[in-house]
Amino acid sequence: MSDRTLTEAPAEASSRPVDAGDEGYSKDLKSRHINMIAIGGAIGTGLFLGAGGRLAGAGPSLAIAYAVCGVFAFFVVRALGELVLYRPSSGAFVSYAREFMGEKGAYTAGWLYFLNWSTTTVADITAAATYAHFWSMFTDVPQWVLAFIALAVVLTANLISVKYFGEMEFWFSLVKVAALTIFLLVGIYLVATSHDIGGNTPGLGNITDNGGIFPVGVLPMLLVIQGVVFAYASVELCGVAAGETENPEKIMPKAINSIMWRVGIFYVGSVVLLALLLPYTAYSEGQSPFVTVFDKLGVPGAAGIMNLVVLTAALSSLNSGLYSTGRILRSMAMSGSAPKFTGVMNKGKVPYGGVLFTAAFGIAGVGLNYLMPEDAFEIVLNFASLGILGTWAMVMLCSLHFWRRAKQGRLERPSYRLPWAPYTQIVTLVFLVTVLVLMWCDGGVGRTTVLFVPVIGAALVGGWFLVRGRVAEIAASRR
Repeated sequence: MSDRTLTEAPAEASSRPVDAGDEGYSKDLKSRHINMIAIGGAIGTGLFLGAGGRLAGAGPSLAIAYAVCGVFAFFVVRALGELVLYRPSSGAFVSYAREFMGEKGAYTAGWLYFLNWSTTTVADITAAATYAHFWSMFTDVPQWVLAFIALAVVLTANLISVKYFGEMEFWFSLVKVAALTIFLLVGIYLVATSHDIGGNTPGLGNITDNGGIFPVGVLPMLLVIQGVVFAYASVELCGVAAGETENPEKIMPKAINSIMWRVGIFYVGSVVLLALLLPYTAYSEGQSPFVTVFDKLGVPGAAGIMNLVVLTAALSSLNSGLYSTGRILRSMAMSGSAPKFTGVMNKGKVPYGGVLFTAAFGIAGVGLNYLMPEDAFEIVLNFASLGILGTWAMVMLCSLHFWRRAKQGRLERPSYRLPWAPYTQIVTLVFLVTVLVLMWCDGGVGRTTVLFVPVIGAALVGGWFLVRGRVAEIAASRR
């Protein structure tokens, strides 16, 4: 393996650097894997579990929040897609940050992404344990035990090979898409026929007779945006997977473009249907809204099947998190900004050091489930949102630098581009800052989380002083 982390090709306008962190991977992910990974990234725990509490808190206006966040999520993944078409890399935005913003930028992007997924891992195992308690056979099993089992199962599969990850994610995503499609079809039928659901008649009356679209005002809708952002946390995953994909130039544009209509149908469409099927007050934070509907519908076994689906969604998100952080940490390890062991590959060409490092934080999440089973999900959700905001901001900053260099004639943008640049990047960055302000305005856990921003900043600065010597040494050998 070369000691160089980013080697410049010959100085031509069309030349592209090569990231040493991309060496050694298998190109085992096929078109069907990438397409389903793109779908799975747009349908996660935030919708299946988080939508219940947010619908109860904001009412039908939640659909507007999902639509707004979905547009910005699409801008982010489209910007990343342009960078991927320029140069596919398993290091994704960390590799691009290194090229356009230097090693400090790559270091910051990587550790913010790790903050995102290490906390999301805790959220996912917490969600999985919560779902499992739906069945009577698991009622007496402590939440932390179920969380540990979920982590152990997914970690084992992730360590074998990227092909196993791809297959697992393909089937996880297929289950999610099939379940949401069935829910949409059943929901439309129930609304069209005004079929009774637990004493409620589906239709516009569930909205108009319960305070309208904004039953508790506009402010609660704005405040739930911070949690809605979490629902889109995995959209960037297809960009990371591009480094282990055959023919990414052909596969990626189609997969990324499809995200927009999936968001419209699965997120906005689902929330609108949920609001039409039952009054927003019928939903709760502790239960998936989809399970609530089927439970009240009284169809034998339907609620249990839907609960199995949402459990699958949590395991899918956990699977994706372990996969992506493993690749990102390896790219960082090759430059010296992450521990050396996170760059080690096993015989299956999996960067198992980085995967295990992320899983270790999942173990800490098991402890959180032991100490605070009721609040574990909400606590980590807010910290994960900080990581997501940071990651999306770094993607858009990389995209801005990329656009500027293209304007200077130093490189050539691919034909697949982020539209309306640079205004798209600037508006998205303003939106991300706005979300941070909304977290502060929400008070409680949200405000406490924002107060940790200076702490996170100080930790990043302190960490940089620890690793900068090794980073400079590797960079010197590259030159």
